[in-house]
Amino acid sequence: MGVPGMAAPLLLLLALLPPSQPGAVVFDPATIDQTVASYEFVFINFYADWCRFSNLLAPVWDEGADLITKELTDQGKSVIVGKVDCDKHGELGTKYGITKYPTIKYIRNGEVGKKEYRGQRSAEGFLDFVKEQIKDPVVEIQDLQELNSLEDSKAYVLGYFEQRGTLDHQNYRKAALSLKDTCQFYAGFGEVVERMHPPSHDIVAFRPAKARTNDEDEAFTGELRNYDTFLAWVQEKCNPVVREITFENAEELTEEGLPFLILFHHPDDTDSVKEYNDLVQRELLPERAQVTFLTADGVKFAHPLHHLGKSKDDLPLIAIDSFRHMYLFPKFADSRIPGRINQFLARLYSGQLHREFHYGPDEDEEKLETNEIADSTGHIPRQEEGRDRVKRGSGPVDSQFQHLKPSDNRYSFRLRDEF
Repeated sequence: MGVPGMAAPLLLLLALLPPSQPGAVVFDPATIDQTVASYEFVFINFYADWCRFSNLLAPVWDEGADLITKELTDQGKSVIVGKVDCDKHGELGTKYGITKYPTIKYIRNGEVGKKEYRGQRSAEGFLDFVKEQIKDPVVEIQDLQELNSLEDSKAYVLGYFEQRGTLDHQNYRKAALSLKDTCQFYAGFGEVVERMHPPSHDIVAFRPAKARTNDEDEAFTGELRNYDTFLAWVQEKCNPVVREITFENAEELTEEGLPFLILFHHPDDTDSVKEYNDLVQRELLPERAQVTFLTADGVKFAHPLHHLGKSKDDLPLIAIDSFRHMYLFPKFADSRIPGRINQFLARLYSGQLHREFHYGPDEDEEKLETNEIADSTGHIPRQEEGRDRVKRGSGPVDSQFQHLKPSDNRYSFRLRDEF
């Protein structure tokens, strides 16, 4: 399904693009913006001729482009495969954040994908990926009872439409294409959902993951015909402030480049997760531009805990990973003290945590730590004992999540034969 109202601009674009030839379309600054605006899905290889891996990929990429054109574009799918020579057009490499070659990115409905393509490098692999990305992201509701059996651990956007094909429905589907990786989208039409919305008025509601909150469905109160307003609402709902880190999404999260504030918890412990979410909402929202808030299964992520000198028996606990070092928040119970986590983050921003990594606790911090020990035990230890205790158990260690980051200067491989 093409983007509505794009027939005339698309004809103009085709006149600007190089003459039809096998392989991927060559993009340059004069054509790329109009291309992105004219297609639902744009698949791009950013390369450099001097790069050996770029040269290895080039014939496979062109083969994939031909296969995708034959099986998808020629069937009316709004897909185009292109390539950008970053030696000739370095400004495009800068615009799209390219730091290594080759880098494969995709743009869906004008929005750059959050992560690079790192799947199989073959014509069939590229085709399978594009098929998955452009398939209808909306599950049609056949019976309202289906909504009672949805998994509690996932977030959903639910659309109740009088009829399909309207502007409301088109905007809903367009948003679903952009956010299919973060929310599940369902839609019902006509008599199936007529009791869920007033006559001649479509309704869209958000159902949060019960693992995050016990809130009920929240209806969108804006105008569905205003796509930008609707998309902003869905983005806010589908991208929670606190996210769960897994082995599958870890690389994507590291690409955002912000330090992690992580709650490590036992998989059966939902109370600490709820408590952590409440803490972030209550005290830490102003910090979301400077830090990524995460929860992590402390059993699956036992390795970083081990480096912190902790195990599953010590859960729950909170730590910062700055991608240089990991810093342990001393006591989870202290996170309930207003302002205490903010102080912990402030020590990260000021560089104090980093200094302490190399030179030991600052004098004032050591006095505070000693006084806290005295408050809880009635005994004030010697200063040397305090330092030794920090080094043995609660001090910082080298970052563990930095190992999941893609390289800034070369392509990151998953399989030995990939390029």
